[in-house]
Amino acid sequence: MGDVSEEQQQQLLASIRSVVLKQSENLEASSATKIQGYDFNRGVNYPDLLKSLSSTGFQASNLGDAIQVVNQMLNWKLSDECPTEECSDKERDPAFRDSVRCKIFLGFTSNLVSSGVRDIIRYLVQHHLVDVIVTTAGGVEEDLIKCLAPTYRGDFSLPGAVLRSKGLNRIGNLLVPNDNYCKFEDWIMNIFDRMMEEQNSEKVLWTPSKVISRLGKEINDESSYLYWAYKNNIPVYCPGLTDGSLGDMLYIHAIRKDPGLVVDVVKDIRAMNSEAVHAGLRKTGIIVLGGGLPKHHICNANMMRNGADFAVFINTAQEFDGSDSGARPDEAVSWGKIRGSAKTVKVHCDATIAFPLLVAETFATKVNKSG
Repeated sequence: MGDVSEEQQQQLLASIRSVVLKQSENLEASSATKIQGYDFNRGVNYPDLLKSLSSTGFQASNLGDAIQVVNQMLNWKLSDECPTEECSDKERDPAFRDSVRCKIFLGFTSNLVSSGVRDIIRYLVQHHLVDVIVTTAGGVEEDLIKCLAPTYRGDFSLPGAVLRSKGLNRIGNLLVPNDNYCKFEDWIMNIFDRMMEEQNSEKVLWTPSKVISRLGKEINDESSYLYWAYKNNIPVYCPGLTDGSLGDMLYIHAIRKDPGLVVDVVKDIRAMNSEAVHAGLRKTGIIVLGGGLPKHHICNANMMRNGADFAVFINTAQEFDGSDSGARPDEAVSWGKIRGSAKTVKVHCDATIAFPLLVAETFATKVNKSG
């Protein structure tokens, strides 16, 4: 190194080492999780495999965290909270405090009902494991249509023009024949006729949630999550009820029976917000698959009570376009939709992959233990 002395070289190397190999903070002392995947030498143990997600890293760890947050929702009860001087005698009663559980809001977009996730949603509603549902028009109609005719697996690369000539509609790599919607029209028009008669003769005021509950009753099919929502008295809210085939059916019915059904969305926004406002002593938890309307509607309702206490988002949207769909839970904290003290996580993953695994380690274990 030219005229540089041995001592100068050592000083230079020491300086480089101090920069490149800066002394580490002791992570052992901070109880940080060590990254380690599942060891298949232990055999195939699915519960242990799912437990290992938290220490795997990347989105596997986020999914592992989501499982923990949902279990915290399911395990919370008022008796976990310390009594306060403000509590009434009833609120201090151990039996009452043990019966007060977290109120869970579940939201999902229509593509997930088109997929097999619909059957997992049906399981949750059948066993009354969630308290409030928000979805899109497609999330309503796809459930009903599947009771009348199946959806099939296709391919993402199938050309639209060819499918159009065959009367096949593509949802990602799923195929829905036009005949399914014809069956849907044949089924629903008579129901709309009866609902309109009740509107006119009995002065029934229809709201989106009332329409959905009626359709769940009429479909009378145990494969339908709407049937179980009706049977278990779980409200299903959909402020965008006309944005789908349901809207097409209402449009056609209104032409035939002018002016048609009147559906009051204002009454439903009051009912939806009241789900959160009147949760009382209960904590509230949010689980949203996808984004858009269901995500915002649930979060906005919880803003009315100064935020939810737990939140799990599962979607593939990113936040850098400013969309609500892609926003992380912390953005909702800034609006008061989620509490600053809340347990939250976002899983950046297709919900058809993540949600079945999450349910397997949360809701399903509760049902199996109680059974």
